[in-house]
Amino acid sequence: MLEKQIALIPALEPDHHLLEILRPLKSTGWDIVVVDDGSGTHYQHVFRQAGRFATVLHHKTNRGKGAALKTGLHYIQRKYAGAVVVTLDADGQHTVRDAETVCNAAMKNPGCLVLGCRGQSRGTPLRSKVGHAVTRFVYSHATGSPVYDTQSGLRAFDSSLSPMFASIEGERYEYEMNVLLECARRHIPVLEVPIETIYLNKNRASHFHPVRDSFRIYRELLKFSAASFLCFLLDYGLYCLFISFTAGLGGAAGIWVANAGARLLSAGVNYTINRKFVFQSTNRLIPSALRYALLATAVLLANTLFLSLLAEGLSLNRYAAKLLTEVLFFFISWLVQRRFVFSKDM
Repeated sequence: MLEKQIALIPALEPDHHLLEILRPLKSTGWDIVVVDDGSGTHYQHVFRQAGRFATVLHHKTNRGKGAALKTGLHYIQRKYAGAVVVTLDADGQHTVRDAETVCNAAMKNPGCLVLGCRGQSRGTPLRSKVGHAVTRFVYSHATGSPVYDTQSGLRAFDSSLSPMFASIEGERYEYEMNVLLECARRHIPVLEVPIETIYLNKNRASHFHPVRDSFRIYRELLKFSAASFLCFLLDYGLYCLFISFTAGLGGAAGIWVANAGARLLSAGVNYTINRKFVFQSTNRLIPSALRYALLATAVLLANTLFLSLLAEGLSLNRYAAKLLTEVLFFFISWLVQRRFVFSKDM
């Protein structure tokens, strides 16, 4: 039975907004854990006041939002059992009413991650609109699971998920994206409930760095893109080499032989790079290799059929047709490898 409502709040250099959320939470019966993420001596007066309402944990130096959340989760696992954990930001963007909304949804849906979903409004800062749109696009194409507000810090889940969430990689803002990616990988349902959209002073209090933290969030997709691009260069180079030797076989036959030969050689390189460096899979070698071989075969057939259609059926230049085909199959390959070849459920 879920007996406790636990609010977990990571805080870096907080102001009065932290205290304004703690008071009503405490008065309505919540237990609260605040993690000072290395804010320094100038902010200790805020945390001393916070100590009247919450358990305050401290990082000696700034370690990042993800590290702060995991410190809080480890504490909650030791202290509580049968609880619903609700994570909130410390900058006043979340209300007690919305915290209760996501908490109630988590109670009704054990084993699910509940997100507080913010709508877009005239008051939404431009960088937030763009950031949400880009992250939403990347996540949906990476996982095949549509989530509207991937950057929401208001999240709720029951204690059965806490050990898994506490073990997910990521120390800073990328951690929250990694949680969503891991939920998709493990087929954990993600539910969204509408909450109030609040941006104070155009969200200037946010510690999110647009370039640095965006890179961390998209790093896994970027690694996959880099690996795919390197293997594409190998594949394309071999294709151009082979096509010159297979011209005597006739139009479609030459394309099939050249594309198959190039793909078979580049696929072995691509599998090794993705297994070791992109997905960092610990799955057994032979099963994952067989799944990859099945994927590579299916992609090869579909890829070559599409390439032949462009080059022979539509009379597109053979080299241009190859480029267009590879772009089309990039996201298909990414999605299948994440969810089927290197999935942690396999």
